[in-house]
Amino acid sequence: MTPSGRRPPLVVVIVAASAVALFALPLAGLLQRASWGTLPGDLSTPEALSALRLSVICSLSATGLSVMLGLPLAWTLARVSFPGKAFIRALVLLPLVLPPVVGGVALLSAFSKQSSVGSLLFDRFGIQLTFSTAGTVLAETFVALPFFVITVEAALRSMDTRFEDVAATLGAGSWRTFFRVTLPLVMPAVAAGAVLSWARALGEFGATITFAGNIEGKTQTLPLTVYLLMDNRPDTAAALSLVLLAVSLAVLVALRDRWLRRA
Repeated sequence: MTPSGRRPPLVVVIVAASAVALFALPLAGLLQRASWGTLPGDLSTPEALSALRLSVICSLSATGLSVMLGLPLAWTLARVSFPGKAFIRALVLLPLVLPPVVGGVALLSAFSKQSSVGSLLFDRFGIQLTFSTAGTVLAETFVALPFFVITVEAALRSMDTRFEDVAATLGAGSWRTFFRVTLPLVMPAVAAGAVLSWARALGEFGATITFAGNIEGKTQTLPLTVYLLMDNRPDTAAALSLVLLAVSLAVLVALRDRWLRRA
């Protein structure tokens, strides 16, 4: 029934059911393809364990960088007026719509040893981002950071600023007001943005393989391992895909009231 108490048109129900099937059927196919009897063994292979370990380390590192860089950026975009603000916001959110492979090519152009920044990092500090674990973290941060920024900026824009005004009238400085008033009020959005960023970083593929490569134990994260195993070990690939599916579904279910409904 619709809110008015009327039955929805049949054609609407059919089209809506078809849309649901578009999402449900591939997931059902994955569940059917997985070899449940050998699932523990598939997940405990050396390749799977190495990819799981690297994925956890890199995705958590990318999440930490997203929070560290994204919180000041989200506050600036939400509270400060400056020329070119619309362009900066579009630039920050560009990875949301940019093909990940293109993002990897852009990172490669900016941070390879042949680029000015990459050569400076390598010559002065011995840091090579391409084909390294650090490069994997950078690629994952590139695609995950916008999720954190857009979530926290929306929360800062919608919060009641009267609490901050009261704190200012009572003599609290800007830093104290931020940490004692603003941050606690938007902490649910900060947590939600961090979880979304982590989930995006965990599933990153295109930018990682283009910029950091596919080196086992060094840059070969879970999605890259799934891709590599599809040809010769499809059961293990399906098992690892189930891990990513379970994580993604758990994140969406956990945040349905806190983030998705508000958005």
